[in-house]
Amino acid sequence: MQYPQRILGIDPGLNVTGYGVLEAAGGRLRLCEAGVVRGKGRDSLAKRLAEIHDGVRDVIASLAPEVLALEELYSHYARPRTAILMGHARGVICLAAAHAGIPVVSYSATQIKRILTGSGRAPKSQMQRAIRLELGLSAIPEPPDVADALAIALCHYHLKGKPCPPAP
Repeated sequence: MQYPQRILGIDPGLNVTGYGVLEAAGGRLRLCEAGVVRGKGRDSLAKRLAEIHDGVRDVIASLAPEVLALEELYSHYARPRTAILMGHARGVICLAAAHAGIPVVSYSATQIKRILTGSGRAPKSQMQRAIRLELGLSAIPEPPDVADALAIALCHYHLKGKPCPPAP
């Protein structure tokens, strides 16, 4: 008998962290819940990180995922500060998962896009349509942080934690 697996996908952000939980059972996929954890933009970095940690901890406690899937940290040479700040957010998300005893798996943005659309350079609108179709949703998930989190969870579902083959 195959037991359901719950996958928590998270799109980390300091002001808005998107999350989506998918349940896979018997070759079928179902959306359990999706939403955002919001930080207060005017608070200190430490307070915003605590809010992210607490929010993710609550999602893990209430939805009981078996795995957490995250987008790998990406750094653009023109904006190194953004990567450093996102590293802080990823750190508290990983800490929440570690305290709950669930593994964390990371995927690159191009890997996620390639798995869902066939192209590692797919625009956001194409990704959102792919998510809507694959999950049988009546509308594109909003805000975009939720759509990104669901894309990460879908990528994990398709790869089951295996590395993606290199692009041709």
